[in-house]
Amino acid sequence: MTSDSLAGMTRPGHGHGLFDVFRRRHLLALLVRKDVQIRYRGSILGWFWSFLKPAAQFLVYFVAMGQFLGLNRGMPNFAIYLFSGLLVINYFNEAFGNGTRSIVDNAALIKKIYMPRELFPTASSLIALVNFLPQVVVLLVVCLLVGWHPSAAQIVALLFGIVIIFVLALGLSLLFGAINVSLRDAQSIVEMILMFTTWLSPVLYNTNLVRDALPDSLYFIYQLNPITSAVGMFHYGFWAPTTDQSPETMALIGDHILVYGAYGLVVSLVFLFIGQAVFRRLEKNFAQDL
Repeated sequence: MTSDSLAGMTRPGHGHGLFDVFRRRHLLALLVRKDVQIRYRGSILGWFWSFLKPAAQFLVYFVAMGQFLGLNRGMPNFAIYLFSGLLVINYFNEAFGNGTRSIVDNAALIKKIYMPRELFPTASSLIALVNFLPQVVVLLVVCLLVGWHPSAAQIVALLFGIVIIFVLALGLSLLFGAINVSLRDAQSIVEMILMFTTWLSPVLYNTNLVRDALPDSLYFIYQLNPITSAVGMFHYGFWAPTTDQSPETMALIGDHILVYGAYGLVVSLVFLFIGQAVFRRLEKNFAQDL
């Protein structure tokens, strides 16, 4: 093969990583559009499943935790508190789980042509975001019905929470997606991680319980969890504006929400940097391992 025929081609692992994804964002848009279009192809209910599945999950938790255990009696608008946290968990689990499998699932395409391999985990995170938005609409409608009156800071917190989860899920997808190509146990490890995400963040319980149970040092580490930060942002943005926002009520979601959100974003960026570094190191072997 002559040097002229290789012009413009890049050796795997020697590209510009996520910057190449931005430069080829038209390909990214095609991948996202394709998945969105075929997601419910042949389904009678179609996009209604995007509303039905989280609603069913919400109902199970609300009855079990709210009614049977009585948590709704100690918290105003417990249903909104619960559902806003579940949205974050659902978004992260879909983005991280699908992103981990994205390279293996697109093996046929990767072995045939060259494109930035980071396109696939990035597309998975964006597709999860698209599927996440209808659930936000449902929650927003409920909040408006009970008198939602957010401040500018609370609106910013919601957007901040989405960014934290997107960055974290993308970084972990790059890391485990690359490892999963040669070591398929990575996929099983991710499935185990996703089993714990709901319980490691204040979704089914309030932050007061964690603060009272842990010493200050461990509580600080708990708050550094980016998912905890994002859940807190959604509680602050969706649930808090439906309450009286008294000091006693706000204590249920913890103090310094935006500060811990900044910490969560920093931790997410660290995972993104590590994930990108590992991905670029391993991607030169993708074609032969697949």
